[in-house]
Amino acid sequence: MSELTFRAADAADVPALVELVQSAYRGDRSRAGWTTEADLLDGQRTDPAMVSEAITAEDSVVLVAQSGAGLVACCQLERHDGYAYFGMFAVDPSRQRGGFGAALLAEAERYARFEWDAAEVRMTVIVQREELIAWYERHGYTRTGEISPFPYGDERFGVPRRPDLAFETLVKKVA
Repeated sequence: MSELTFRAADAADVPALVELVQSAYRGDRSRAGWTTEADLLDGQRTDPAMVSEAITAEDSVVLVAQSGAGLVACCQLERHDGYAYFGMFAVDPSRQRGGFGAALLAEAERYARFEWDAAEVRMTVIVQREELIAWYERHGYTRTGEISPFPYGDERFGVPRRPDLAFETLVKKVA
């Protein structure tokens, strides 16, 4: 893995972030990596308005990992009372399995703990994504059994290819 630098995203990063997130999860390009949702969902994973909101919202930060001049990974953290919510996690499909995701996850956990004094990090993962859930478990996350519905009918999050999608909350203590 080449040297990584981390920083908070800004408005100039929006087009690159939309492309990064979309390429990691949807369409044929996503199949180059292991995090694809192309068999579960069609359509978009995010759009410029959603990414812009994540960058500018109060109690939110989008962290990016850069290798050289290019963005290789990103995630969003939202500050809540006592915890940080982790989402919009994406690694360039051609760079997956190279340690970039683990490095950014560790940076997000560090940020949540030391910048926001969060005691834990929470996330939701599509329950059908067993390989991804196992990856998070290897990084210290615990399945809670708390299930929430997929937002069927809201195409901003994609067009489901099956009727049984749902999310499970995963948690990790960081303080």
